[in-house]
Amino acid sequence: MVKKILKQIVKGFLIILGLFIVFMLTPRTIGWLFPEKAPIAYHFEILDYLAIGVGLEKMADLKPEIPATIEEIKNIEYKNIGGKSLQLDMYKPKDLKEPSPLLVFIHGGAWRHGDRSDYLVYLVDFAEKGYMTATVTYRLDTLYPGCVEDIADAVDWIFKNGGTYGVDTSRIALIGGSAGGHLSLLGGYNWVNHRPQQDSVPVPFHKVKAVVDIYGPVDLTTPYAQSQPLVTRFIGHPYSEKPELYWDASPAKYLRKDLPATLIFQGTSDKLVPTSQSDTLKTRLDRLGVPAEYYKLPLWPHTMDIAKRANDYMQKKMDAFFEKYL
Repeated sequence: MVKKILKQIVKGFLIILGLFIVFMLTPRTIGWLFPEKAPIAYHFEILDYLAIGVGLEKMADLKPEIPATIEEIKNIEYKNIGGKSLQLDMYKPKDLKEPSPLLVFIHGGAWRHGDRSDYLVYLVDFAEKGYMTATVTYRLDTLYPGCVEDIADAVDWIFKNGGTYGVDTSRIALIGGSAGGHLSLLGGYNWVNHRPQQDSVPVPFHKVKAVVDIYGPVDLTTPYAQSQPLVTRFIGHPYSEKPELYWDASPAKYLRKDLPATLIFQGTSDKLVPTSQSDTLKTRLDRLGVPAEYYKLPLWPHTMDIAKRANDYMQKKMDAFFEKYL
């Protein structure tokens, strides 16, 4: 009797193990059968990390070496506030002979963490493709609107000074992920031009050519955002006290017909930034007639682009988008 029970337990375990192995192999199998489709992941973050651990998935090279063909221009100060130097880095092909489009990458980190070198995987790859790329530091120790002002000032600096570095300032794109996606949208949608002017100084107007939003929050007045600790810490007040600040900090507030072309990426299993945020952005841009492309990556979580398959797919879509709009 005991042997029979043990045999059934072992049999059940083997069936479950077999099904689990099939489940884990399915995303890569589908990717192999349909290479042009968006790659599929595993829905649960723990399974994503397991896939990386056992070699089913590869990490993107997040800290690549700078090739000999690329010139790295580091620690350019674009702003000094309260004695704190805010800087940017640029990367450009050494054989560049004419003004080039500039791709400005803005790192994430919940508006509190991160470093401008976090996006080297993009900075180097796109510089090797012939673009100039840049990445900026912004203040991580301030409440809204501190870091948004920094991005606006960085954009202003680039438009005023980029030409001396070989930038074609008529072809600038802002790209960011998570909090960086949120800042890219605000910078690209000209948040600064809708702020009250101070001391009668005209607010500069700079129209970037394109924006890439990688799983960034769009509307901070939604129930999700009102109670999200990262958002409430960024704003510095509960929603019940300062609802106007939550709307003021939302890219959704600045939607209008003359916005730059926008590319959106979102993982469907993102638990930090709901898919509805990106869905809403695409719907509203379509209504306004703003060129917008939207790619959902099935079953991928937040920060999906650290995985090579997702990163490769996203870069391919960015290549086509920049070719079309820059």
